[in-house]
Order: sequence, then C-alpha cells, then structure tokens
Amino acid sequence: MRKVMAVLFTVFALVAMLPAIGQTQDANASIRVMHASPDAPAVDVFVNGDAVLTNVPFFAISSRLSVPAGTYRVQVAPTGAGAAAAVIDGEVTVEGGMSYTVAAMGAVADIGAVIYEEDDSAPAAGEARVRIYHASPDAPAVDIKLAGTDVVILENVSFTDGAFLDVPAGTYQFDISPAGSSAVVFTTPAIRVESGWTYSLVASGFLVQPAENVPGFWVQSRVDIVR
Repeated sequence: MRKVMAVLFTVFALVAMLPAIGQTQDANASIRVMHASPDAPAVDVFVNGDAVLTNVPFFAISSRLSVPAGTYRVQVAPTGAGAAAAVIDGEVTVEGGMSYTVAAMGAVADIGAVIYEEDDSAPAAGEARVRIYHASPDAPAVDIKLAGTDVVILENVSFTDGAFLDVPAGTYQFDISPAGSSAVVFTTPAIRVESGWTYSLVASGFLVQPAENVPGFWVQSRVDIVR
C-alpha cells in the first residue's frame, strides 16, 4: 500500500466542507481522515480563512467524502487561538479519481500525516475486508497472528505501515507480538466481520504511556463499508 507524507490535518478541513457520498465520482477524490496522534492537542482548522473544524480530538475518523480537485489554503491552530496563531499555513492541491485514508500519526514532537491508497471494491462472495494500520509511535514492528496460535497473518508490520486482508466472514481475535517473537503484548477483543463489509483495525496510542492522561496502546476497530 503506497504511503506519501502530507501536511498534517489539511484534509480534515477539506472533508468538512462537503457532504458524504456513497461512491467516488470520477472527477473527485474519495477521502477519509484519521487523527491517530495520541499526545497531539485538539486543533481548529481553517480553509481559505474560514474556520471549518473546531476542537478536533485524538482518534476522530471522518466519513468517506468526495473532495473536488483544486488548491486550498489551509491553516491549523491550537483550539481557540485563531488563524493568526496557525502552526501550519500552506496550500494543498487535491487530485481526483482515487480513494484515500489520510492519517495524522506520530508523537506531537514529530507529528506528520500519511496517505494510504485504499481499495474500496467489494471482497469476494462470503468474505470481508479488514484494513490494518500500525499507528502506535513507540511500538516496534509487529507480527499479527490468529489469537492463541502461531499462525502469522501479517509479518513485520512497522509504524505507519498499512495493509488489508480478505477473510471469510466470521468472528476473529488477533494476537500482536514484536516481530519474530512468540511473546504476546496485546490480544484484540473478539471482532465479528460480515460478508461483503469492510473494516479498519488501528493499533494506536503509546505502548509505554509518557503520562497518565495520554492514551495507552489499544486496537481501535471501525466498520468502513456496509454492503
């Protein structure tokens, strides 16, 4: 899955300007946005001088939205500080025709955004699609296994890596281990996946919490597409 570094939170602003749609239009990009930086503060976002989002918190994920191609001035400021206090101020050009997830990742000291090119097509009959993202800034590369077994389904997944699996519909739990190790550091709750549906699993938060008020390691789950 191709990853391209991008400006933090710019697409949060773009998606807030538009209604959700069921399918990507040929001239547009289909985009959703994930805030996965566990110690980043909430922010306000301005597009062409207008406030379009306020108080965006950790682990918000937008709906999948259609964004017209074009160039926009985007400013990002701490919540309540106003556009004049923007810590990011620049132009972003959006191109149409593809489907993306834009994820803000990393600790706040070196935060950035990653764009994942997605496949929104339907999985084969009887199967579900599971997208998996490594968004925990201090976690090592990991292996993902079927819980309670040595069956590795994804190997050596590093921070910012993303991938997807098509699996038979059913209920699954996954063990997460440091790459090459038999030790289990986290087991997901049981997750039921339905035929034809698409899901996201995101390893997020800090493996070692730097403070009590900062989110610890967890695997967030979300239904992306219902068919």
